[in-house]
Amino acid sequence: MKLLALLSSLLLLSSCDSNKSLTELCKENPQICQEFGQDSWCKRERIDVALARINLKTKENDSHKYNLLIAYEDYVDCMGLASQIQHIKLKEKTTMRQNNLINAKNKLAKLSVQTLDSTHPHLLYYHWSREQNNNSLAQFLKLEGSAALENSLSQFQLATHYAKQDNDKTLRLLFRSLELHQPNEKLIPEVFQTLATIFTNRDKPKQGYIWLKTYKLVTKKNEAQVNQQLKQYQRAYSLDGEFLDKVASNTLANIENSTFKAPKY
Repeated sequence: MKLLALLSSLLLLSSCDSNKSLTELCKENPQICQEFGQDSWCKRERIDVALARINLKTKENDSHKYNLLIAYEDYVDCMGLASQIQHIKLKEKTTMRQNNLINAKNKLAKLSVQTLDSTHPHLLYYHWSREQNNNSLAQFLKLEGSAALENSLSQFQLATHYAKQDNDKTLRLLFRSLELHQPNEKLIPEVFQTLATIFTNRDKPKQGYIWLKTYKLVTKKNEAQVNQQLKQYQRAYSLDGEFLDKVASNTLANIENSTFKAPKY
């Protein structure tokens, strides 16, 4: 029950298929919410796994299977570090973390096999990008231009495929991904990071700064490093950082409100 209290105190979320809070969902699904036992590590990732499993249980479809795959992946990445940390007083904590990691890896592998024959776009991309399944890639690319890929995530996934082949097309797809973003969706930090890189390589420092600043606004990862990069931009190109920060904030607001329109470039 401690984990249930932890989950409810950290976040109150709604299931995709329900107006119930996370607390209520966990009371109805205690085994799911207690899958990884009591541990202070990887809280966010454990919550994501629990929600993804509850959503899949509520409505089994390929979209929810994809979300669970990603949730397990994120948890495995997080626990890969945590499981190596030796707990000085409670060795059973270390053992539990190692067992949690093994359990998550097994669940991830099993779900990956179960979805191998799926024709869902996200799963096709998953099996190509993780397992180099060329058949999945071929099926995914056949959907290009269709309504099936007219969503933010699929446009980003297409962009990752064309990134080393067609710079202009990659840029168009990234902007299209932002145009298609819906308010209830998670933002994809890599979109902003890639835009910053592209414009920097094109010697367009203002655009590079704006997209790097936007990246910083949507993620807390590598914050000190990003801050240093932004300062270097300002010094190297004599940029008005205060003005460009406002542009980045307004741009992000438009994306979040689904009113963003791709700029000329």
